[in-house]
Amino acid sequence: MLHSVINHSTDLKRLWDEGLEIEIIGGFLLVHHVPYVNKNKEVKYGILVSTLNLAGNVTVRPETHVIHFKGDNPCQKDGSVIEAIQHDNSRKDLGNKIVINHSFSNKPAGGYSDYYEKVTRYIDIISAPAKSLDDTVTEKTFNFILSNDPESVFNYPDTNSGRAEINSISQKLENLKIAIIGVGGTGSYILDFVAKTCVKEIHLYDGDIFLQHNAFRAPGAPSVEELKKRKSKADYLNGIYSKMHRGIISHDGYLDSSNVEELTRMDFVFTCFDEGEVKKSLLAILEKNKIPFIDVGIGLEKNENQLLGIIRVTTSTESKRNHVKNRIPLSDDNDNEYSTNIQIAELNALNAALAVIKWKKLCGFYQDLEKEHCTVYSINVSQLLNEDIAA
Repeated sequence: MLHSVINHSTDLKRLWDEGLEIEIIGGFLLVHHVPYVNKNKEVKYGILVSTLNLAGNVTVRPETHVIHFKGDNPCQKDGSVIEAIQHDNSRKDLGNKIVINHSFSNKPAGGYSDYYEKVTRYIDIISAPAKSLDDTVTEKTFNFILSNDPESVFNYPDTNSGRAEINSISQKLENLKIAIIGVGGTGSYILDFVAKTCVKEIHLYDGDIFLQHNAFRAPGAPSVEELKKRKSKADYLNGIYSKMHRGIISHDGYLDSSNVEELTRMDFVFTCFDEGEVKKSLLAILEKNKIPFIDVGIGLEKNENQLLGIIRVTTSTESKRNHVKNRIPLSDDNDNEYSTNIQIAELNALNAALAVIKWKKLCGFYQDLEKEHCTVYSINVSQLLNEDIAA
């Protein structure tokens, strides 16, 4: 990844060619071995850290002029702090084992045109006192760094978490194995959201073919040519989201007695299908193996040429499971309008969003004060209710 971005980005390649020790980790550009003077008038070396703005594997104009620094606060030759660039002097964990001590601000008119200009400008300011004390001091070591970033689950860096400085929070989802059972309407949107996280594996289970009606209730917009290929839903969606996430595994066919034991290796399961009798036995296996899960559902009915109904998200964890039989339909209901494939994309998306938000709460990504295990949204009154609160 490091060499790919450098080879396609003239600003980074220029830094590299001039001998700077640059590294790319988790959406950040790191510049090592930056000389500076500390308060004791000693020459030390720190690391500049900048959020990285990319379009694919090519840098684009830096979004912010602010830069971070790992090390002591850089000083003038007399040991006084370089006041002109001071911005924030609090220690922050940016994730990916990147901990910074300071942030600096130096904004030229119009901002920085590229990362070469940004990095070299800050080095000029920070390193000038050190170079005046010792003319052998330099940031240009030609000791090139090969990225030691662990193999990412993404095909390109997550610069979104980097720019928001939430990498350390996002990493709470690392190494998880997630299963999504049913990737038609709501399940496909759950995949859309989970594929943008750093979970290790996402397993898709669905035996249906992706047909034309599915195109109107799933993310994206397939072409006629793609629809004619009649791929399974799991394979079709895998083809889309594997462009971003490397850990997506599609399983053709339905879950049954021959493969249901695969779920015992999962850390979390989303159940997104309606067959009640099948769901009853599947949830029993999840509960027996102490696997947390979220079940989603939508109930719609026609009334005076309009639709009304509810969206439901039911969570089951070790802290609360006794509500499941009262919340999740575990028998086949042919009277439910939803069972006749009345699905609306925005309701599927909302159902999925509520489910993924709850899952992230369980992982510690979002704060969870209510600890609700069932959430119901009533469409016609726009009311969201939290119920079945865990002790």
